[in-house]
Amino acid sequence: MRILIVGAVVFVLVAASYNRASAAGIALPKGYEKWDKSREKIVSDKSSLFYGIHHLYVDKKAMSAYRSGGKYPEGSQFVVDFYNIKVEGGKQVKGKKNMVVLMKKDKSQKATGGWLFAGFTPDGKLNKSLDPVKNCFECHAKDAAAADYVISKYSDFR
Repeated sequence: MRILIVGAVVFVLVAASYNRASAAGIALPKGYEKWDKSREKIVSDKSSLFYGIHHLYVDKKAMSAYRSGGKYPEGSQFVVDFYNIKVEGGKQVKGKKNMVVLMKKDKSQKATGGWLFAGFTPDGKLNKSLDPVKNCFECHAKDAAAADYVISKYSDFR
């Protein structure tokens, strides 16, 4: 029994240090702003998690699956820039950037359907308070399980 308890404690400590190490290594992909970019999307419902104006960027690896609606290859990446809404001349326009999110196909991320989800501050620093299951995957699982957990559509680019 004592061996079982010691083993469980060691497992928890190793898992915790692995999570900290892997979280520390997460970064926004360099040059993502040069990837294919969606049309501007405005979500004006203030109760929505996605309130604001955003652009979606898709890398080349993901784009062919995105077009066809198929499964995404390992390493496929999506980045979304979120901006506050400000009103100028009665029109909703982009305000300050408030968040950046990354969704990357990573088969080692079992708890989130094989996708790594990460949030970043406007200046690209990892937001460690983001819970990838609660804040990301629960909606992706509910809304897009049949589409390999990708909520957006290729039509967002046309």
